Amino acid sequence: MTPTWIAVDWGTTNLRLWVMDATGQVITSLTSSQGMNALQSGQFEPVLLDLLDPYLSDEKTLPVMCCGMVGARQGWTDAGYLAVPSGVPDGTNATRVTGTDTRISVHIISGLKQQSPADVMRGEETQISGFLRQYPDFDGVICLPGTHTKWVHISAAEVVSFQTFMTGELFGLLSKQSVLRHSVDVKEFDQDSFETALDDTMSRPQNLAAQLFNLRANSLVGDQSGAQARGRLSGLLIGAELAAARPYWLGQNVAIIGADNLAQLYQAALLAQGLSAQISDVTDMTISGLTAAYKSLAKA
Repeated sequence: MTPTWIAVDWGTTNLRLWVMDATGQVITSLTSSQGMNALQSGQFEPVLLDLLDPYLSDEKTLPVMCCGMVGARQGWTDAGYLAVPSGVPDGTNATRVTGTDTRISVHIISGLKQQSPADVMRGEETQISGFLRQYPDFDGVICLPGTHTKWVHISAAEVVSFQTFMTGELFGLLSKQSVLRHSVDVKEFDQDSFETALDDTMSRPQNLAAQLFNLRANSLVGDQSGAQARGRLSGLLIGAELAAARPYWLGQNVAIIGADNLAQLYQAALLAQGLSAQISDVTDMTISGLTAAYKSLAKA
């Protein structure tokens, strides 16, 4: 199969790209640990060219559509933000990158910003675009769990507002760098402990700090296992997030875009509140959103 264009999700820690054919099918996928944080100005193009070299030709310029932190101020090129309420960014407002190699033509999709309360997103807007491409009549809230989880209000195919929670980052810091690292198992996960902690924090979110230390104490003077501690820590943090995000999800039609394990935790947490949420795969939505951006650019 002949490559027609390249889809790129370039985040803070990782780079993922998909070589696409003319029918929109993935020829191959490539990954790298050279995310934005690992690169200096001037290194982005060489990294991309190194991965793509087998698919490039001197006789053809291959379009490359990017999303993610590659468009941040510290990235390859600052792709800016569209202010909400807004339609999702696409190829027509993407930023063209000035490069040195004529075998590729690179564009970066804009992020989204919110003035009050101040908030930003990069990469998630493309996943939302991919979701709306498949569900154009969706009206409600999309949850995008991850390092920085987003809750996004969608109406009439526009992003009305959104709110970000650092739940995933807090989990990483607490489980790996705090005193809780001595209690939390890095692999095993106890679902019952998750559900109990979720309910506790949903009911009494003001007790979160005390509950976190109690997690450590139960490992020292009780019989709490590492798997129970991991499940409980996750439940405490997601419970605090859901309590704060209640104005977004309460009484709403909710969809989740995420990776299987984490998305399923959020789905279970919402189900415990009486809310059924559908899950869409994050990779599928990213490719779908990048495809929509590529097509809009080609049409323009």
